[in-house]
Amino acid sequence: MLIFIPWDIVFTQQGIWGFNEDYFLGTKLFFLPIEEWLFFICIPYACVFTHYALIYYFPNLKLPMKTTKTLSYLFIVILTILAFSNYNKWYSFINFSLGALLITIAINNSIELLANFYITFLVMLIPFFIVNGVLTGSFIENEVVWYNNLENLNIRLFTIPIEDTVYAFSLILLNLFIMNLLETKKLPQ
Repeated sequence: MLIFIPWDIVFTQQGIWGFNEDYFLGTKLFFLPIEEWLFFICIPYACVFTHYALIYYFPNLKLPMKTTKTLSYLFIVILTILAFSNYNKWYSFINFSLGALLITIAINNSIELLANFYITFLVMLIPFFIVNGVLTGSFIENEVVWYNNLENLNIRLFTIPIEDTVYAFSLILLNLFIMNLLETKKLPQ
């Protein structure tokens, strides 16, 4: 929440995205609907739980280290190119920059996490496309969350801006990375 809530507040105030008042209770905290605050508690918790449940039930469900490194470096290059070639589109620039930075930090500090996370993230994309699809206008008359397409690539996966997949990736990876750090600090040396 320390990164994503301030990001959300600034982007909402700047009109980079916003919320359809028809779908919210009306209670706001720092310009954000209370439901958005709850999102940042419930969704990361559910995703972290899913990640660890998949590891528990499928302990060998991970990429080989060589594949993990190759994918990581490829993602870093692609995200960096996308970020800097779209420096004037704030959602794209901030989102892709953070994604590249987090992968860089993770590959240098917790490659094992990435080896598992790339696979579990693919599984998490199933509910992501359903839930985020509804939030962005699939299967309903009006979207719950709207986006200013001047601030993103205006490429949609169904109704979802492509940046949202990287946003979800970064949100979940950051939570897992922090949990991983806390777990390793608890272990006796």
